[in-house]
Amino acid sequence: MSSVHLHNSERLDDLLTHNLKIIQSDEVFSFSLDAVLLARFCSVPVRGKMIDLCTGNGVIPLLLTTRTKASITAIEIQERLADMARRNVQLNGLEDRVQIVHGDIKIALDLFGHGAFDALTVNPPYLPVPNGEQNTNEHFAAARHEIYCTLEDVIRISSRLVKSGGKVAMVHRPSRLVDIMTLMRQYRLEPKRVRFVHPRQDEEANMVLIEALRDGKPEVRMLPPLIVYTKGIEYSQELMDVYYGGKSSL
Repeated sequence: MSSVHLHNSERLDDLLTHNLKIIQSDEVFSFSLDAVLLARFCSVPVRGKMIDLCTGNGVIPLLLTTRTKASITAIEIQERLADMARRNVQLNGLEDRVQIVHGDIKIALDLFGHGAFDALTVNPPYLPVPNGEQNTNEHFAAARHEIYCTLEDVIRISSRLVKSGGKVAMVHRPSRLVDIMTLMRQYRLEPKRVRFVHPRQDEEANMVLIEALRDGKPEVRMLPPLIVYTKGIEYSQELMDVYYGGKSSL
């Protein structure tokens, strides 16, 4: 574990698996359950090349290093978060495995080329840009709303970054599932695996995990629902296994 400089307001948190640590700050958007689930849900190549779009502080690439020997590139448009992600990579001694790029995903094809990756993950902003008043914290606003990229931007670019037969995995809101599947097909990504995440067994889903295959044939699997809490605020056994490394994939 390397030592890195912490800026004002930053803290060091445990990632609860493989002794990984992560720098976070209440002034920017911290990682949440959706990122952890995506990192465990996505298919990974044994080796090869992966990319994570909208990486934030780099939590998904850190977690992916526990599942694959692939080289991982991650891109983040917000300079403060990209810097945090770089220091998180350094903190965990993963400089030879993970490269953080500060940039806009809209120029990712110019940076990396068509079909450069075997697999891609993305935890994009979930909400369209609202009319009227927006969140005054620019970091929170960009994480939640499609300020820098729309859902169509994300899917179009994702499709072009992976090779034919490459996989694209996303976490999003169930309310956008029809839009996601429609756009995926439009851009030659065939949905293959879908898993809904429910806060509790008797509550409707508040997240959906979806993985698509570039140039795949039509056939989708609806996986069993993932229940987050069993009693009150106790994590289900599957969630405990995900967080503490007892289960490497969903």
